[in-house]
Amino acid sequence: MKNSLSFLGQLSDEDKLLAGRMTDNVRACGEKYETVFTFFLDEHQQALCKKVLASECFDNYLFWGGYEGAQRCVLGMFPPYDTVSKDMFPIKAVGFSFRKNDTLSHRDFLGCLMSLGIERNTVGDIVVSEGQAVAFVYKTVAPTVLMSEKVGRVGVKAFEFTEEITVHEPNFVSLSGTVASLRLDSVLSVALRLSREKSASLIRNGSVQVNHVVSLLADTKLVQDDVLSVKGYGKFVLTDVGSLTKKNRIHIIVNKYI
Repeated sequence: MKNSLSFLGQLSDEDKLLAGRMTDNVRACGEKYETVFTFFLDEHQQALCKKVLASECFDNYLFWGGYEGAQRCVLGMFPPYDTVSKDMFPIKAVGFSFRKNDTLSHRDFLGCLMSLGIERNTVGDIVVSEGQAVAFVYKTVAPTVLMSEKVGRVGVKAFEFTEEITVHEPNFVSLSGTVASLRLDSVLSVALRLSREKSASLIRNGSVQVNHVVSLLADTKLVQDDVLSVKGYGKFVLTDVGSLTKKNRIHIIVNKYI
């Protein structure tokens, strides 16, 4: 397996297991004509799966998280010539209603679900709005989630959510600056308001992802619309690469998710 996955670069043990399962799933679909679903995957895991599936020339698959634009998704892999259907995915939407004057966050709901003994990979996105939240979960744990009566100290009513969910565009804070080049460490220093040396240290420590893949090279060249994720700092998008200054530095704008 080590040689067969060498094209993926340096992988954690968890990533190696996931990549290995992907190759097994491809065989199950192609040779045994089985439909295979993973548990919920984060964006990094999805990017890894896409690379493995591309290397296997397998394209009859779909990532689906229960609604358009979901960040955490289940990967469905279908036998050749089978129809790819969202309705087949083992995902249930559980709604929660609570008083509008009560304040509950994503962290509150996730903590509640984890306290029920539910594994993190059976929980997808949790969308919280005023007086209501919707959690997308694996169908096997939905009955347990539906029994929830409290989130923290706040009383809630859980129910099967069947409406189409509307997700608002994320909010950003725009950060601007100039860089000598579009190296990862340079752009990161603008985004994090840190020195290039400290930014490079975060990169070497494996704390930085570019487009959901860990990057260990400070001189990685970025392009407009690249997505950066930094442990402990959040998620950023290189939104604009502008003109040169008189000193030949590049104007950039980085948006930080809030």
